[in-house]
Amino acid sequence: MLAFPAIFRCLKISPKSFFNSPFVFSIAFTDFSKSFKGVTTSTRSSAFSWSSVLSDHLKHKRLDEARLVFDRIPLPSVHLCTKMIVGYAENQRIEDALKLFDKMPARDVASWNSMIKGCLNCGDFNMARKFFDEMPERNVISWTTMMNGFLQVGKVKEAEHLFHEMPTRDIAAWNSMIYGYFSNGRAEDAMKLFDKMPCRNVISWTSMISGLDQHGRSDEALILFPQMVGSGVEPTSNTFSCVITACANAFALHPGYGLNCKHEDALKVFSDMIKIGILPNQSSFTSALNSSCELDTLDRGKVIHTVAIKLGLETDVFVGNSLTVLYSKCGNINSGVAIFKKIDQKNIVSWNSVIVGCAQNGCGMWTLTLFTQMIRAGVDPDEISFTGLLLACSHSGMLQKGRCFFKYFGQCQSVEVKLEHYACMVDILGRSGKLEEAEELVRNMPMKASSTIWLTLLNACRMHSNLELAEKAATCVFDLDPQCSAAYVLLSNLYAFTSRWSDVARVRGKMKQRGVTKQPGCSWVTLKGLRHMFRSGDRSHPLSDKIYQKLDWLGDKLKEFGYVPDQRFALHDVDDEQKETILSYHSERLAFGFGLISTVEGSTITVMKNLRVCGDCHAAIKLMAKIVGREIVLRDSNRFHHFKDGFCSCRDYW
Repeated sequence: MLAFPAIFRCLKISPKSFFNSPFVFSIAFTDFSKSFKGVTTSTRSSAFSWSSVLSDHLKHKRLDEARLVFDRIPLPSVHLCTKMIVGYAENQRIEDALKLFDKMPARDVASWNSMIKGCLNCGDFNMARKFFDEMPERNVISWTTMMNGFLQVGKVKEAEHLFHEMPTRDIAAWNSMIYGYFSNGRAEDAMKLFDKMPCRNVISWTSMISGLDQHGRSDEALILFPQMVGSGVEPTSNTFSCVITACANAFALHPGYGLNCKHEDALKVFSDMIKIGILPNQSSFTSALNSSCELDTLDRGKVIHTVAIKLGLETDVFVGNSLTVLYSKCGNINSGVAIFKKIDQKNIVSWNSVIVGCAQNGCGMWTLTLFTQMIRAGVDPDEISFTGLLLACSHSGMLQKGRCFFKYFGQCQSVEVKLEHYACMVDILGRSGKLEEAEELVRNMPMKASSTIWLTLLNACRMHSNLELAEKAATCVFDLDPQCSAAYVLLSNLYAFTSRWSDVARVRGKMKQRGVTKQPGCSWVTLKGLRHMFRSGDRSHPLSDKIYQKLDWLGDKLKEFGYVPDQRFALHDVDDEQKETILSYHSERLAFGFGLISTVEGSTITVMKNLRVCGDCHAAIKLMAKIVGREIVLRDSNRFHHFKDGFCSCRDYW
């Protein structure tokens, strides 16, 4: 406090006017005291104190207060002037930076570099180039900054010229040029330059891994990682994040490669990252959780979730969004909603993730409630929000609400109604039996109906056994996509359901003639990181004998509960006994049987299926859940079914 009189004399103001000034109230009194701790009446100490206060204001983007302090400094150094210029430039106030630069009595190379960088950040490339050309002397930072400027505006040749003209190049210059090549789609040039580098650091390797991955060369990116480690360069959390993402992207490029081994690689990289003590960042968590989601491995996702909690990242918006998606896609919607509620600063992705998740899990009223909360929170819905609402109406049989939402968003200027929204509305009408209205909607669409739209209508016709309209819809699908196997299968199944076996043979003959192959139906259970797959009548699993014994036991129990197989779902022209046998060993039942003998008593069994669940299996599994006293979660190609105590969450509306 003894230093304050000296400060008042320097400011040329009275103590009373000082404490009533806006300057004092721009910072907390305690922060002010800390900033001036140790200030003496000496000029040198005062200069240090002003620099500290100036830095604090600039750090918190209080530019006007910072300028007030700057103008009170008797003879600001070149360093302080440069600091003020940087503050202006970083906050898009380039005009103020220019005025201050012009007033500087002396300038050093750092001042010039700051102006070049500031002009580039504010989008004034020509001014930046003018400053570079007028510089009395340049250092490696000057050359690298201007080179980055050329690369930002796509002038790669000019950037290459500067790179080769540089008197000296440090590793940052090499890294910048590599990054610039990738940014301008020149992956081959980046690789050639990387090979020529005299020395490389972790940024060099990480830029290459990330750049190759972003250019669809994820396999090559992954080859670099062991080379990097072998060269003695220690990876950072950002490196690991890029590697995990590359693993996931490599799988997307090669979906038939092994048992999703690239996602397995991504999870292994994440695990290794933890073991060697490198803390993962938000991007690493997001990529690892996405891989867990693709592998349907909720258990491994829970392990990653635990790590996020320990690091205090559970409430982070990026990590929280990925956790919400993971739990929702693995059928644990209660945990998904709980995670969503914990996210600190929810964005549109957060709301969409939980809205779509609830819709897919058959929680229609939850979806509507969350949408209402989203609007009240001031978040504007987008096309994905619209899709989530329509899905909820479709899966929960809310015909009138679906009509209202479709009409509302059709008049909404901020949301574009797309083909997928029409497909959802056709599905809503079709499931409700409004087939004529659904056909009218398709034929009166403002854009041309896609094969997906007609396929949706065809599926609705199958549900309501409308052969006449089904044949029209199938014809439209074949006109647009002659190789659409789903349309052949739906039409064939509809004929089989009504015992029109000659038509079944005709459709299957056309498929064979045109070389169309049917996607084989399969179901699976993921246990301890391993996916156990089953097909109808499959006996290839090592535990097949025990699985079939368990299903036979359940078959006897089902009959005690009055269950009678619906032989229409056998879809084969065989005798009744064979039909019953076929139904008893459908893939979803085999997967469920495996889950029963391989998991802890009382735990939830989660089964995934790549096609729509069989109607007879749906009825049987409801009773099976009651018999064994377990909750069964079944995800088919359309939605989740939660079976418990003889009931399904879909309420038989699916």
